Amino acid sequence: MSMLRFGVEIYFLLMALVLFFLTLRQQPRAAADYRVALILSAGGVLVALLFLGQQGELFFRSYRVDLFSQIFKLALALGLFLVLTISRNLPSIEERNHAEFYLFLTTCTIGMMMLVSAVELLTIYVALELSSYSLYILVPLRRGDDIDVEAGAKYLFFGAVSSCFMLFGLSYIFGATHSTYLADIIHRMPELVASPIGVVGLTLAMAGFFFKLSIFPFHFWAPDVYQGGAHQVVTFIATASKAAAVALLIRLAILGSQYGYHFTQILVLLSILSMTLGNLVAIIQKDLKRMLAYSSIAHAGYVLIGILTLQETGLASSIYYALAYLVMNFTVFMVLTQVAQDGRDLKIAELAGLYHRSPLLSMSLILGIFALAGVPPSIGFTGKLFLFTSAMNQGYFWLVLIGAVNGTLSLYFYLRVVYAAYFVDAKLPPIHLSPPMRALNYALCATILYFGVAPNSIMELARAAVRAVL
Repeated sequence: MSMLRFGVEIYFLLMALVLFFLTLRQQPRAAADYRVALILSAGGVLVALLFLGQQGELFFRSYRVDLFSQIFKLALALGLFLVLTISRNLPSIEERNHAEFYLFLTTCTIGMMMLVSAVELLTIYVALELSSYSLYILVPLRRGDDIDVEAGAKYLFFGAVSSCFMLFGLSYIFGATHSTYLADIIHRMPELVASPIGVVGLTLAMAGFFFKLSIFPFHFWAPDVYQGGAHQVVTFIATASKAAAVALLIRLAILGSQYGYHFTQILVLLSILSMTLGNLVAIIQKDLKRMLAYSSIAHAGYVLIGILTLQETGLASSIYYALAYLVMNFTVFMVLTQVAQDGRDLKIAELAGLYHRSPLLSMSLILGIFALAGVPPSIGFTGKLFLFTSAMNQGYFWLVLIGAVNGTLSLYFYLRVVYAAYFVDAKLPPIHLSPPMRALNYALCATILYFGVAPNSIMELARAAVRAVL
């Protein structure tokens, strides 16, 4: 019965095994492989829902299953399913590699699911590397010019460096506390408050997680990888992997919440730098994916506002915003894949006339963009409101003010996208959407609006998840 707590991971391991056997065929059958992957991923969402209430510990207390981890596993399963819904057409990936594409997306999801349940340092490291190496393979799969190889090389290089920093920090924490279990580290941290070793170790360990969130100064990989990777791969990096990084960051931030050592000051500085740099550099971008890359850096700064409060409301707000970001960012990337169906990189100016080409896609785009900008009554506005309110209650007035100013700055480059889609004419053929894709557009638009107006159900679930960790 205890292995039922590992049920979600077991399902996705079996899914990866099925996809592995599909990669062994000598003659590629892309359409059949896609149907298998999509059906199995939909089943994964149902399994994650069924196992939402599982609780307990596994593998000598190194793996904790609770509401907090299960919520993020459901989000990761949903993220994988959503990415596969837009992966029927993979023009930038060779047909013989389609099965490998589905396989490594699945193994990356498994790694991130293990990451959100890991409560032991070596387990965290192994799970993080499993998810990372899958992405290192996926990014260079894009065919075309050499930008994909360059992006893959940069991603691998920065990932390896951040892993070294993280492993070095974990060794400091182990050397200081003589344990790799987070529960033991929490109890032994008071002895090291006067010593810098705890702060240095945790800061170095956080380097690996800041890399995942593309927080300053570990953000340099994001623009090139976003531009160089296939649209579907970048969509997965921009949505699911961010949710997993937020989950782990919350778990580790709680390490310092009980003793209040100088970790929050680091988060305040990184939050300000990430928001400001991301929004300022995004203003001058002409490529849509590069703009979204710098936007993700800014949004990582917003998430840190909730985490640094180290209080239930702030942490719950970060969970809400991570889930909201998954939905609203996926919506924009979904529009990108439908407009650039040949897999090319899309300039913002190439969105011209989208309203006439596909009113439904243009509606999804404007709702996704306004949600990212924090315009009411979207889910993004409600998420920012929760984050800023929780920070204000903890006395971070100047941080909230800087966040609000950055939100205003972001309106400029977000409105450029809306202007191109609605107010610039272009004589281009209409975009025809299949019935499932039209249904996906309606579902995403409804989600952005409904949970922006009625966020209580998600927020209460997030509060319950935080209480399970605290």
